[in-house]
Amino acid sequence: MSLETISEQSEKAYALLKEDAQKILKLIEVQMENLTMPQCPLYEEVLDTRMFGLSREIDFAIRLNLISEEAGKELLDELERQLSALHEASMKS
Repeated sequence: MSLETISEQSEKAYALLKEDAQKILKLIEVQMENLTMPQCPLYEEVLDTRMFGLSREIDFAIRLNLISEEAGKELLDELERQLSALHEASMKS
């Protein structure tokens, strides 16, 4: 496989993972605005399940050398920071 093809696949993999992270964030935003508060077991279950699934996707991409371990960790860390900020904002409301 050419370096260009590998690079394109890596970029696509990272973009897809980032898209999945944004879907999680959006789901939680909608849930917090319309359905439940963060203390709700359903909220926690959805968040835990989605975060676990994303972490497995990231691990898979790392094992295929599509993204670096650092990029995967950064993606999860950023999502966790955004979710934390969203949670804090909802608690102030």
